[in-house]
Amino acid sequence: MSAKTRLTPGDTIGILGGGQLGRMLAQSAASLGLKSHIYCPDANSPAFDVSASYTVAPYEDTDALNRFANSVSVVTYEFENVPGETAAHLNAKIPVRPGVKALEVSQDRLFEKQFLSNAGVAIAGFAEINSQDDLEAALKGFGGQGVLKTRRFGYDGKGQLMIRKAEDTANAFEKLGAVPAVLEDLIPFECEVSVIVARDLDGTCASYDIARNHHENHILKTSTVPAGVSSRTAETARTMAEQIVSGLDYIGVMGVEMFLVRDGNGERLLVNEVAPRVHNSGHWTQDACLTSQFDQHIRAVAGWPLGAASRHSDVIMENLIGFDADDWQSILKDPAARLHLYGKSETREGRKMGHVNRITDKTA
Repeated sequence: MSAKTRLTPGDTIGILGGGQLGRMLAQSAASLGLKSHIYCPDANSPAFDVSASYTVAPYEDTDALNRFANSVSVVTYEFENVPGETAAHLNAKIPVRPGVKALEVSQDRLFEKQFLSNAGVAIAGFAEINSQDDLEAALKGFGGQGVLKTRRFGYDGKGQLMIRKAEDTANAFEKLGAVPAVLEDLIPFECEVSVIVARDLDGTCASYDIARNHHENHILKTSTVPAGVSSRTAETARTMAEQIVSGLDYIGVMGVEMFLVRDGNGERLLVNEVAPRVHNSGHWTQDACLTSQFDQHIRAVAGWPLGAASRHSDVIMENLIGFDADDWQSILKDPAARLHLYGKSETREGRKMGHVNRITDKTA
């Protein structure tokens, strides 16, 4: 099929990954008259409950991938750690949206930093680290402080070490696993914010309002919109997000995480990292916008026009982590709350079980 393939109602979108993001993508696809085929190695994937079909097989199973490709019109993914070989194998047979390049950039923090720098967006200083000697040399340029992160497979605070004083430096490279890493300058930011941006097959972009994010134990707890930033900062966030997706020739929705810094130079943003998929900090769009991030992603990968990204309400999105979800009955009694549960079979500490969007009248 052509890279410009556009779907029609009744066609099937293949989704790599069967977690809550895949589940909500499948729900949006169904609402638009499209079918979903979920591919995931986990037989208990919650996305299976809402998809037209599913495959349980390893991501390295080429025979299963071939059958999957033959059953769908386009492929997308719900998580950025899809094996590169899997995406490339499928892309040789059928359009994969977002493309393989987005995975390559997001899966390696060094590649990501280099791409962002070349894209012309503001980021924190960084250095490539392949040894303890590299680390100690780089720290001298960062005032003895920084965040040491593995180049690959880090998320929710995993795969990183904070270095604030000399004692933290000792054997830090070994503590991280003696794997290729990146040292990032330690930024005195006020908070973390994010922008959800979409880009369609024709290169048109649409950005949602900037959200202020609060984390607990390295896991996103709440996203609040409006974020309490100046209109100039909000517009800068949109511009940077759209520069990034345009630079990648991206198709679909991306989450762009940023640091909000307020100092003697005023209010500014530094891009922290990107997620080439629908994003936890964009769940608020389900109930505060006419077009949710999930609808938007499905539209984009189907080759359809993007929907309006404007917001009709203020909102606080709260993740229900672990046993927070046991309070579902109380949440349902709140007339301003919209509950979203993920249908996961087992509740565990630290596991995202659902979220709730609390809606109020729009103020800004």
